[in-house]
Amino acid sequence: MTDSTSPQPAKASLLFVILVVMIDMIGFGVIMPVFPELLVEITGDTVAEASIDAGWLAFTYAAMQFVFSPIIGNLSDKFGRRPVLLATLAGYAISYMLMGLAPTLLWIFVGRVLTGIMGASFSVANAYIADVSPPDKRAANFGLIGMAFGVGFIIGPALGGFLGEIGTRVPFFFAGGLALLNLVFGFFMLKESLPKEKRRTFNIKRANAFVAMKGLSQQNRVVLWYAITIAVWMLAHMVYPIMFAFYAVEALQWSPKMIGFALAMVGLGAAVVQGGLIRVIIPKVGERNAVIIGVFGMVIGTLFYPFAREYPWLVFVALVPGALQGLVQPSVNGLMSKAVSDTTQGELQGAVSSLSSISTMISPLLYPAIFFAFTARDGLPYFPAVPFVVAGAIALVALAIFLRGYALHNSGEIVPEPDAQTT
Repeated sequence: MTDSTSPQPAKASLLFVILVVMIDMIGFGVIMPVFPELLVEITGDTVAEASIDAGWLAFTYAAMQFVFSPIIGNLSDKFGRRPVLLATLAGYAISYMLMGLAPTLLWIFVGRVLTGIMGASFSVANAYIADVSPPDKRAANFGLIGMAFGVGFIIGPALGGFLGEIGTRVPFFFAGGLALLNLVFGFFMLKESLPKEKRRTFNIKRANAFVAMKGLSQQNRVVLWYAITIAVWMLAHMVYPIMFAFYAVEALQWSPKMIGFALAMVGLGAAVVQGGLIRVIIPKVGERNAVIIGVFGMVIGTLFYPFAREYPWLVFVALVPGALQGLVQPSVNGLMSKAVSDTTQGELQGAVSSLSSISTMISPLLYPAIFFAFTARDGLPYFPAVPFVVAGAIALVALAIFLRGYALHNSGEIVPEPDAQTT
């Protein structure tokens, strides 16, 4: 085996980190179709009540990401990307096994705490991409991370739907085993992307989302606008992982297998857009227009959900424009990564991931509460699609924030500072 601390050629490095992320997402996606059923089984709640439990579980996951994303991002700037990624893979395996064995809701919460801490590793994956990509290729290469998410969501939910027919806990054990397999794969195949001369000392003050973003935005104000764009965008986007399965069970009476199939189609759309179309669209229209296309694609997609209760096939129609939302985050991430120095890519991605976690803390409390109000309480019309309509409106707010940031970008405010202190 070659020295794990010596950087590899960009293409090989990209392949390895994309495979690591893809296998992670298969593990994440495989549990989604059975999660509502497992919560109902453990708690004895109705589907609407279980959605509230799921909301608090998602809040817990996001809170851990908020705290740990900047810490893990900064640790990767100090020790390198490889050891941090491998450590988080081990944590993933433990957390999924714990949830698979859960006799009570408390065990599920403990598992989600651990999964949230380990989930902060996605900021390291983004930093890895920034390390091995020239600035003009970063947006497209960030799209490959999205493609890995998409492929994971093709395989994971579809597989989870079939495994869920065997038992509601089987997908959790499968996800834990997959994380262990990923750990072994990464140990032998994943090489370091951050040379020692570009590493820097760990500073606990920088390992705070607000402090890190304040420092980065002082270098370039546009970084702050782009970071807020991603945070608000995530608030809109999170309606899908939080609410889709519950909406499908409540409004459409779908089985785990059918939910898994639909989520696999979501993943297929994401893979096509972020793995292929993004490399055509961004060079043709630029990052600004790619973001606009992606936002309006999501908004149009959400408008189909109110009618899907009568015509369930409209869910699959909605997935076509909805897939274009995969253009948004890679485009914004690519613009933002150009605004900071090479030595602060881990700090940037950790800070952005942590700020995005604020949105992923709000969304699991917001959307299930709306869903519950329109499905389980007297006095309000039965309208389970309301969370999707609200998400579409929030996406338009994110677009307005992005356009303000891009106006600063066009005014010439993106001037990366010299590299910071290294060790």
